[in-house]
Amino acid sequence: MNQIVIETTDLSFRIADKKILDKVSFSATAGKRLFIVGPNGAGKTTLLRCLCRIADDFRGTIKIKSRDLKEYSQKKLASALTYVPQALPADIQFTVHEFILMARYPHLSPFSVVSPDDEKFVKDAMEMTQITAFADRVMATLSGGERQQVSIAAALAQQAEIFLLDEPATYLDYKHQRDIHSLLMKINKTFGTTIICVTHDLNSAVLCADAIIALRDGKIVFEGNPSEIMSEKILEEIYSKKFSFASHPATGQKLIVPDSVV
Repeated sequence: MNQIVIETTDLSFRIADKKILDKVSFSATAGKRLFIVGPNGAGKTTLLRCLCRIADDFRGTIKIKSRDLKEYSQKKLASALTYVPQALPADIQFTVHEFILMARYPHLSPFSVVSPDDEKFVKDAMEMTQITAFADRVMATLSGGERQQVSIAAALAQQAEIFLLDEPATYLDYKHQRDIHSLLMKINKTFGTTIICVTHDLNSAVLCADAIIALRDGKIVFEGNPSEIMSEKILEEIYSKKFSFASHPATGQKLIVPDSVV
């Protein structure tokens, strides 16, 4: 039986009088790819921020590898999971190598020096994400797609078992979107990394995920296999609009096609 690595029970979160998450209960299985979808304002990013304790004023419980999230030191938590935001700031003045090396902090003591092993993890992460060529470039000189590759490389160097990703392909062109999703699939298959990814791209979610959760108004309104969400009735409940579908020419998977503009 596969191990549950993240489990939430009645997770709720408010900002002032506004309820952002409302009794969200779900689990994520080790080595699987779970995608979280839903309309703007559904609570998707807040859910990730609670899971990695950026937003810590939540109600309910979160367990990481069967241990209450509140019991983790920051260093121990960073060894278990890593968070990749939508986009890194554009003005970071560290080099790519320096930025990724900083991700090794969970494995270093305050007085330790960088070891050959640390450098190897950085080198391997850059090679896997295909960014070795700009290791000495300053982060501020990179494109958005390149910064996302660096962000994922840092997550790899961190050696976390769970990746939390907030719309990692947002703002990227088609090639970089494909490259990011292909990279995540490779990381998952190579290392058995658990992937929890928020996205607005339902087609990518269906093609990449092992399981999908949909949020609306802070509540889970769908949880199941990717193919099951491609239902006119289910999607209309989630997004309050009708969708048109077509079959993928290679796999036959039902996918959403854009609405015609009249």
